[in-house]
Amino acid sequence: MDAREELRALSAAVLAVTARRSVREVLQTIVSSARRLLGARYAALGVPDEGTGAFAEFVVDGVSDAQWRAIGPLPRQHGLLAVLLRDPEPLRLADIRSHPRFEYWPKHHPELRDFLGMPIMHGSEILGAIYLANKRGGEFDRDDEDLLRILAGHAAIALVNARLYERSRELSVLEERDRIARELHDSVAQKLFSLRLTADAAAALVARDPQRAVAQLGSVRALAAEASDELRAIVVGMRPADLAHEGLDAALGKQVRLLDRVHAARVKLVAEAVPRLAPDREDTAYRVAQEALHNALRHADARAVEVRLFVDGPNLAVEVRDDGHGLRPTDQGLGLTSMRERAEAVGGRLVVESKPDEGTTVRLEVPLD
Repeated sequence: MDAREELRALSAAVLAVTARRSVREVLQTIVSSARRLLGARYAALGVPDEGTGAFAEFVVDGVSDAQWRAIGPLPRQHGLLAVLLRDPEPLRLADIRSHPRFEYWPKHHPELRDFLGMPIMHGSEILGAIYLANKRGGEFDRDDEDLLRILAGHAAIALVNARLYERSRELSVLEERDRIARELHDSVAQKLFSLRLTADAAAALVARDPQRAVAQLGSVRALAAEASDELRAIVVGMRPADLAHEGLDAALGKQVRLLDRVHAARVKLVAEAVPRLAPDREDTAYRVAQEALHNALRHADARAVEVRLFVDGPNLAVEVRDDGHGLRPTDQGLGLTSMRERAEAVGGRLVVESKPDEGTTVRLEVPLD
C-alpha cells in the first residue's frame, strides 16, 4: 500500500469514529482498519470490565465466526492481555511466546508469532488495548507502532463518547420517569379514581335499580377502555433509548451483557444483522426476550442462557434458550400468557418448548413487513 492509499484508508477509519454508529461498530471498524493498514493477519481490541475481570467489549478481525465459536468463551484479563491493560507503554515482540507473561492459547486458537500491542489511553487512564499479530512479509516496526498509536487515540475518543452518551441516557431515563409519573397522576390516576367510584355506584344500585346499575356498568367499561388506551400510550413512550435509536440487536446486546455480569449463569447473544421493524414489533420482541430471560435466570436455575436474533423467511425470530430444569405445570403463569398476547397483538406467534431437566426454548416470530 503506497502512502496515498494508506492515508486514505487511515482517514476512513478515523471518520468512522464520528459517524452515527454504535460503539461496537466503531471499535470493529478500527480493528479491521488496523489489521489492514499494518498488514496483520489477526487483530483484536479489548475493553476491560473491572468489576468482573472479564472484558466488557472484545472485538476481533481475521478470525471466522466458526473459528471464534470453536475457540470458546471470551478471554479473561490474564497473560499478555492483562499487561497492556496495566502498562501505558506499547509492546512489540518478534515472538509472542518469548515474553515472560505469555501463558498459552486455547485449543482451536490460531498460532501467533510476532506481536504488537497498544494501550488505548485517555489521559493517564487505560481504557483498553489493541492487539495485532502475524504481520505479513516481515515483523512489526516503529512505523507500525506510530500508526497504531493514532488508531488507539481514535478508539479512546469513541469510548469516552460512549461514556458520555451512557450518562446522558441515564439522565434522560430519570427525566422520562418523572414525566410518566406526572402523566399517571394527572390523567390515568383520575380515570382510575372515577372508575372505582362508578363501579361502587353500580354495585349499590344492583338491588334497588337494576337499569341504572346497567348504565353505570356501561360507564365503567368506557372508563376502563380510556384508561387502558392511555396506559398503552405511556408504555409506548417508555421504549428503551437503545431500542429506539440503535435497534433491537444493540438493545438486546446491552441487556445480555448486563445480565451476564450480575448473574452466575452465562448469558450470551448470537445476533445476525437484522432490519429495523415497526416500533411496536421491535418493542414486542424486546419485551418478550426480557421476560424469557427473567424466567430463565430467576426460575429455571439455568447455568447458561443463549439469546438468538435472526431473520427466518418473512419473519424476525428471537429465541431464548436455557439449560435449566424445564417448565413444570405450575410454571405456566410465568408471563407466558402475557408474552403470547404481545406476540398476537403485532401479528406474530410465540412457541414454547420445554423438557424436564433439559431446559426451555422460547421462540417469538414477528413479521418483517
